[in-house]
Amino acid sequence: MEQYFIILFRTLLLYLLILLIFRLMGKREIGELSILDLVVYIMIAEMASLAIENTKAPLVDTLLPISLLVIIQITLAMLSLKSKKFRDIVDGKPTIIINNGKIDEKAMRSQRYNFDDLLLQLREKDVGDIADVEYAILEPSGTLSIFQKKLGDQEEQQDSSLALPLIIDGEVQEDNLGMIDKSKIWLLDQLRKQGYGDPGEISFCSYQNGKFYIDLIDK
Repeated sequence: MEQYFIILFRTLLLYLLILLIFRLMGKREIGELSILDLVVYIMIAEMASLAIENTKAPLVDTLLPISLLVIIQITLAMLSLKSKKFRDIVDGKPTIIINNGKIDEKAMRSQRYNFDDLLLQLREKDVGDIADVEYAILEPSGTLSIFQKKLGDQEEQQDSSLALPLIIDGEVQEDNLGMIDKSKIWLLDQLRKQGYGDPGEISFCSYQNGKFYIDLIDK
């Protein structure tokens, strides 16, 4: 019975301690955590878990390394506030994924970021067509900031249906062609009419409301 009381006591104590530590380390949404934040949080959680399970180990063996991590984290946070160069090293820099309507595939590869990731985050921002995006910036936290193209006052608002990707990384998406009752032969014919002979040279092609959005693979 005493063993259970020890476990309950350690759980409550570490819960309150970690809650206090996270408050001291500042407020950030989970999706906005830097790599440094994430590493520290994981390490603290792991050490707290081990301290609860191993009741024979003195609590000081856990509190000491946790305190050291907190001191390091707060010190690095202060340095980040004072030095942009240091902040860029620790947190990383924003990466422009779409620049003036053009997809930067080299930037995507450098971040190990693929078209599925891009389309997912566009949908999460209620952007159905990649052609509507003027700029897209991948933030150090992994979130995507999107700036859409502005429509002229006289332009009619486009249909909000989703633009289906028909080619990704040079590969024809035949399942998506089937969704719009079109064939690969039809797609190749449409591309030839627009001056694109080889779909293998296209990094991304989508189709919506009778219009194509085509981005070539960077040479």
